[in-house]
Amino acid sequence: MGKLTPMMEQYMKIKNENKGSILFFRLGDFYEMFFDDALIASKELEITLTGRECGLKEKAPMCGVPYHSADGYIGKLISKGYKVAICEQVEDPQLSKGIVKRDIIRIVTPGTVIDSKMLDEKRNNYLVSIYLNDKGIGISYVDITTGELYTTEKNEKDINKLINTLMDELAKIKPKEIIVNKDIYDSKIRKTIENRFNSTVNKSPEWVFNTNESEKIIKNHFNVLNLKGYGIEKLDFSINSISALLEYLEETQKISLAHINNISKYNIDNYMILDINTRTNLEITETIRDKTKKGSLLWVLDKTSTAMGARMIKKWIEEPLLDKKLINERLNGVEVLIDNIVIMDDIKEILKEVYDIERLVGKISYGNCNARDLIALKNSIKILPELKEILGELNSFYLKKLSKNIDLLIDVHELIENSIINDPPITIKEGGIIKQGYNKDLDELITASKEGKQWLSKLENSEKNRTSIKSLKVGFNKVFGYYIEITKSNLDLVPDDYIRKQTLSNSERYITPELKEMESKILGAEDKSTILEYKIFNEIRNEIRNEIERIQNTAKIISNIDAINSLAQVAYKNNYIKPNINNNGLIDIKNGRHPVVEKVLDEEMFIPNNTILDTENNRLNIITGPNMAGKSTYMRQVAIINLMAQIGSFVPAEYANISLVDRIFTRVGASDDLSQGQSTFMVEMNEVANILNNSTSNSLIILDEIGRGTSTYDGLSIAWAVIEYISDKNKIGAKTLFSTHYHELTELEGVINGLKNYKITVKEDGDDIIFLRKVVRGEADKSYGIEVANLAGVPSEVISRAKTILSELEMKDINNDIDFKNRTYNKDEEILGAKDDQINIFSYKKDEIVKIIQEIDLINITPLESMNILNKLIKKTKEI
Repeated sequence: MGKLTPMMEQYMKIKNENKGSILFFRLGDFYEMFFDDALIASKELEITLTGRECGLKEKAPMCGVPYHSADGYIGKLISKGYKVAICEQVEDPQLSKGIVKRDIIRIVTPGTVIDSKMLDEKRNNYLVSIYLNDKGIGISYVDITTGELYTTEKNEKDINKLINTLMDELAKIKPKEIIVNKDIYDSKIRKTIENRFNSTVNKSPEWVFNTNESEKIIKNHFNVLNLKGYGIEKLDFSINSISALLEYLEETQKISLAHINNISKYNIDNYMILDINTRTNLEITETIRDKTKKGSLLWVLDKTSTAMGARMIKKWIEEPLLDKKLINERLNGVEVLIDNIVIMDDIKEILKEVYDIERLVGKISYGNCNARDLIALKNSIKILPELKEILGELNSFYLKKLSKNIDLLIDVHELIENSIINDPPITIKEGGIIKQGYNKDLDELITASKEGKQWLSKLENSEKNRTSIKSLKVGFNKVFGYYIEITKSNLDLVPDDYIRKQTLSNSERYITPELKEMESKILGAEDKSTILEYKIFNEIRNEIRNEIERIQNTAKIISNIDAINSLAQVAYKNNYIKPNINNNGLIDIKNGRHPVVEKVLDEEMFIPNNTILDTENNRLNIITGPNMAGKSTYMRQVAIINLMAQIGSFVPAEYANISLVDRIFTRVGASDDLSQGQSTFMVEMNEVANILNNSTSNSLIILDEIGRGTSTYDGLSIAWAVIEYISDKNKIGAKTLFSTHYHELTELEGVINGLKNYKITVKEDGDDIIFLRKVVRGEADKSYGIEVANLAGVPSEVISRAKTILSELEMKDINNDIDFKNRTYNKDEEILGAKDDQINIFSYKKDEIVKIIQEIDLINITPLESMNILNKLIKKTKEI
């Protein structure tokens, strides 16, 4: 069989300790991969697969990448869901007596990426930890590039509700990687998470969930005696999820993460809940079609100047508030900035000078920042006094509070200003980064080196004069040091005291005893100064690391300022108005607009619409009208306006009185979920079930077509039953917009309290229709499906045949044998159990006729009014 070589034995030992990762094994200037890792990497990275003698009968499969360009290759592997263990030489090869000692310095995973080239600067890169059992759930997540750590938990014995909570939170967090306890990993939940969120899921070791161990892990990381200061001492689920998170970071990062120095505890119930369907359907942060920011609500609202501000406004959009006071604080801040547009513009320009301080702090903590990063930090700090001053002048509690809490970080600025040159090189181990005058010993070494180089320059001139060789030159390379180079045509003029050092094709290189002595002084000074500079730089970096918490606090304030200023810019530019916020259930919008659609229409004029929803007479609006007429846009805009108001943004309308809602639900369109083995109709029903099981009287529900994926009577029955269930105050009673092509449902107005009919207006011009996109009271009298098909370019032959079939079906419907008229309807009867799918809408129409007659005021009625009523009665009787 043979025996592995010592180097391959070392490789196998390290590999066996890191079986779940692709091992990047440092050999000289390359990271090499062997055996299965090489097979995977060569395929995924499209690099050449070779072989290496390893002591066995056959060569070991091998491939490699240059160490200086490894980040790009690592990024490709991480994007495909792999982990990469980076194994470095941890001792000087020249000092090693045998095999160079190697060890894992870091394991890179999708949730622990720190390389800026692999990150989206405007989005957080979250690693999530989940602990779930039959009593509750803990969810914690961290962005190691910024140090933000959040945790929440929920006590609940209903496993379905726990899973819903988990899915809603993951839809908000959008994690790159997830670690879970055994109960989740071994269940179907894991597969659902992987498919729905396209995240890598790993299992946490069970020992971290032992109460003593979990608390110990957290206390050790934060260097505290108890957890009271973080408010989690009684949150067992949070403690378990945090401990698993920190243990995973310790295992993969191999260093102390000092910038993860706080735990932000939050309550899920403090924010509007948006499930994954709603986030997708409303296109809050990305579009449905392209998964891009452009075309989303975030695209409209994000006019931030900094990467920190961009991440903050995204967080605001994903977490609408339920606290009226906090919402009004933000709204008032936006209002004050709009009233002071010069200051608003000044803030925007000032913040353009600010770098991503949060991620700079992460690099400082990791120890991988360079001198240019510190200069970026210094320049960012430089603008703080001006920013603090102009904010303090504004009459806004929110902005004044931010201004007051800005730490000017004068000491950090002075440290960098006094020590680091303004335009340092990228590398930190080759010198040239520390200012003259900062360190006396360094100055002396640099002076000695400079004087030596000046001496060399003089030596070249003096030797030219002494030898009469005009082409003589003094040079240097890292292998041979300093030398005197003489071309071969001048070799006869070489003095006797020159000592040959190297022969080239066209010249000879020489040294002299005097040059050798000076070389020793110069190189000695340079080596010492380079080593000393690196030491000084590390001291400066460590000194700044001690102030990380202060820097982070100021960075967070800047991100809030940037976010609120962005909302003000958008509101001013797009003519948004300040909404009134209430808790009484009223949503009253005058001439509301869809913020995204109106931006992408270009030259077309967006048609604004009114909306009235409340908890009594206008709880549920049924909206009819043809496809393409604007029903979906209208309903979405109502939901988005409500969401914008609750993040503290002005809204696109002439007037808006907005009630806080605890959740927004949307069911818009449907598609197969083949990965879960579900049909279009099953997906639709799952979404409907989620809405009916989780909405409250304080929710806002958007339903765009229910029951279209099954037979007409089945679908109509389901839609009808859903309407009754939602509108019933004893069951839900939520504010609802319900669009439908089942015109029969419009007959429910006057029968179900709080239900009103609305329609999207169209204008007919012969066989053509014009979409007016105006929502008005009433119901559409037809669907215009064939007309829409015609507009879409369906062949005329098909259109003509469709009209013929429609005419025949309508005649058949009039003469059908089903006896709707004599069918009685018990309101307590379950619609889905109606015999022969017979839906009695005619008894409703009779009730309407009776109601119309009962409401006639015979004493005060005018002749015109009486004619109108008579006409209405005749129309109703014809429908029966």
